[in-house]
Amino acid sequence: MIRICIFQPFGERRGGSDNLLLTLLRHLDRGRFEATVAFFGDGGFVEDVRALGFEAHTFPSGRLRDPRHVVASARRARRLLERERPNLVVNWLSTAHVYAGIGAWRAGLSDRCVWFQQDLFGGRSPERARLGDRAAASRGRMLDRVATAIPAAAIGCCSEAVRRAQDEIHPRRPTFTVLPGIDQPRQLESREQAAVRDRLAIPADAVVVGTVGRLFAWKGHHQLVLALAELAASESRMHGLIVGGGGHRADARYEAYLNGLVRDHGLEGRVTFTGQVPDATPYLQAMDVFVSASAPEPFGLVLVEALALGVPAVAVARGGPIEIIENGESGLLTPSDAPSELAAAISRLAGDRELRLRLSERGRERYRRRFQGDRMARDMERRFEELAR
Repeated sequence: MIRICIFQPFGERRGGSDNLLLTLLRHLDRGRFEATVAFFGDGGFVEDVRALGFEAHTFPSGRLRDPRHVVASARRARRLLERERPNLVVNWLSTAHVYAGIGAWRAGLSDRCVWFQQDLFGGRSPERARLGDRAAASRGRMLDRVATAIPAAAIGCCSEAVRRAQDEIHPRRPTFTVLPGIDQPRQLESREQAAVRDRLAIPADAVVVGTVGRLFAWKGHHQLVLALAELAASESRMHGLIVGGGGHRADARYEAYLNGLVRDHGLEGRVTFTGQVPDATPYLQAMDVFVSASAPEPFGLVLVEALALGVPAVAVARGGPIEIIENGESGLLTPSDAPSELAAAISRLAGDRELRLRLSERGRERYRRRFQGDRMARDMERRFEELAR
């Protein structure tokens, strides 16, 4: 039996990385692995983990930029590790490694410590820099550098793009890649999909082109709005759907910017914002075309969800999407996030029903072959066994 102690930075589920951890725990082989999860915060995520039958610890949350909080959190992690003496310490994201990596080092367990990197910074456009993304990316890159400086046996990465970026940070640590996976989302019936559109006041005959993601500028929602603006005259039935909300001061500014773009381009009534939703999959199934306009994207878990649900997808050929989509087979890739290139791919899909059906079926096949949750868990377990030895 391999005993692992997983450190998670947030007590509430905030996005794809948290859902990924929950999927891993759901499929973990309990006959070979005994897992304890420690959270630097409290909330619903803690209860989700306990509901799966895992022991979960919570530590008080605080600000990472406060050195006193870092010291206190590292001390709590050290105490837990000295008590548990696990075969492997797994830190989920760089934030958790800053806390628990120091704790593992103080407990003499750095050679049993691994952290999972799911961030990729870079490729910022002038619009994103103007909206404050340059400072945000700089902070994130600094966090990566700090985390990498803390001893670890290896760093796991969610894509080859992330692994290559991580390998550029010194000191260089051993890296490996485990591609994320998800469980098959529930497929809505046609009447349920129609009901989602009705609630959003989207016309029944509209061609819905949408995206899903928190309102951060690097997600590229503004590029989608600009692409829809280019298509407004020629595609009178096209309707945009942006699913996701914010939560931080930078988000509020970006949300205002997006609303301004919609007004400036005369798209009122033709673009719908849902705000933050507890489950995006019903809204995803209300779309005829899903667009990931992020460049670069570390991986793109919602892109995998689109494939699993048979929603034809467009994504930018940078970062993780290259490892998800086979261009022309399971989706369409654009050379960049330029609105004109996104618009061309969207128009091609919107006007070709046969192509949408073909990409839908092959997207489902791609998901089943490569991105199921149990496959990810088996790959991760093999890495855990190697590191524990």
